[in-house]
Amino acid sequence: MTPPLDAERCYRAVAGRDARFDGWFFTAVHTTGIYCRPSCPARTPLPRNVSFFTTAAAAQGAGFRACRRCRPDAVPGSPEWDVRADVVARAMRLIADGEVERSGVPGLAARLGYSERQLHRLLVGELGVGPLALARAQRAQTARLLIETTDLPMADVAFAAGFASIRQFNDTVREVFATTPTALRRTAPGTTGGAPGWLTLHLAARAPYEAAEVLLFLGAHAVPGLEEWDGTTFSRVLDLPHGPAVVQLSPAPDGGAAVTARLRLPELRDLGAAVTRCRRMLDLDADPAAVDDVLGADPALAPLVASAPGRRVPASPDADELAIRAVLGQQVSLAGARTLTARLLTAGTPLPEPVGTLTHAFPRAAALADADLTAVGLTGARRRTVSALAASLASGVIALDPGADRAEAGRALLAVPGIGPWTAALVGLRGLADPDVWLPGDLALRRSLAALGSSDPEAATRWRPWRSYAVLHLWALAVPSLFTRAPASLPHPTTPSLSRSA
Repeated sequence: MTPPLDAERCYRAVAGRDARFDGWFFTAVHTTGIYCRPSCPARTPLPRNVSFFTTAAAAQGAGFRACRRCRPDAVPGSPEWDVRADVVARAMRLIADGEVERSGVPGLAARLGYSERQLHRLLVGELGVGPLALARAQRAQTARLLIETTDLPMADVAFAAGFASIRQFNDTVREVFATTPTALRRTAPGTTGGAPGWLTLHLAARAPYEAAEVLLFLGAHAVPGLEEWDGTTFSRVLDLPHGPAVVQLSPAPDGGAAVTARLRLPELRDLGAAVTRCRRMLDLDADPAAVDDVLGADPALAPLVASAPGRRVPASPDADELAIRAVLGQQVSLAGARTLTARLLTAGTPLPEPVGTLTHAFPRAAALADADLTAVGLTGARRRTVSALAASLASGVIALDPGADRAEAGRALLAVPGIGPWTAALVGLRGLADPDVWLPGDLALRRSLAALGSSDPEAATRWRPWRSYAVLHLWALAVPSLFTRAPASLPHPTTPSLSRSA
């Protein structure tokens, strides 16, 4: 459990309008009845007139409404929920993924292995509000995003944001933003427009953020039919609760710390889950200042961090998919892994019609568990590993959802014949978005470490809790072709593939 917010430290951040803390906490001003992000440009309130909250939901629950000037609902999410592994953090990840909308609080509690009462007590004890209030705050944020950036009818906005009725939508918008949905749209800078059937959204990140580098890394691993990379835009099929969707991701036009996402959804109610998975895939909620402070203090990594501040860890929108792809990529080249993965796609759900070269969602575990994999081109042992892993994922023996216990997931993966420590660690790093993963025995990392005069045992401890980010810096040193800000490659005649590193 996190300690209570340090009011003095929080106030210093507010007085300095420090954008690094946006999303970490919210400032509620008693004299105005509003809550703001720390970097709000309004006049700094007196210390006696403010309170600090960990979540927007807690500020709303205390009777405060969102500031119209700084838009505290538009900040990146708190990186705390990705760093922590306790049940509160796991619950927050599931709520962000839309679990309350899909299965209610009972379903959320069941996924975490707690009773509803226990879960409510834990969330209220730390955050001041329960799961329903947290989900409601997220719905309000999604609604504002759609109201201000699209020309969707208000009824569509309401249900896309997860509200059960138009009345609930109207009441929540009035309570949270102190205005009506129609008035909120009138004061917006304008909608994005775009092709019919597509939504265009602005996904914010904490600066510095090199969107082109994250997209290049994802594009280098693109599987034909599932993903597409044209040198600027990375597109892929997302397997969402109500059907496959397509997202097209590109750097923000103004070059800022953001990504532009164009979404084509089967049902608007999947929007929240789609945005959450894109944010996880792009590592938008990371705290680059905290990461760089730790890694940059190490003499071995300092030059790498200085050359690429704010480097992120590109992840997968679906950890089950990443686990299967990690097994397929064992001991083969990157191109070979893409080819093998593409052969599995026919077992996945097809799009109603192709979008460019995109045709299918990645097969779900249950489909792969029953599939005939003899034509894929795998060895017998590898085929048995894929089948056993898919069966364990489908049955729930291995849980890799956003609320998974990361340590337990690692142990369960290692119990599958054919999955070793490296593969299990890669699932943690790029599947579960764990920021503190080291890849034992990774050849590219060993090569980079040798050049830096370091060794695995040292790295396993001194770069905590950000070892995943150290991995990316070292990969950039070993295989610069996958990074836009790569340091000079190591002095060897050949460059290893990242088949065991990506």
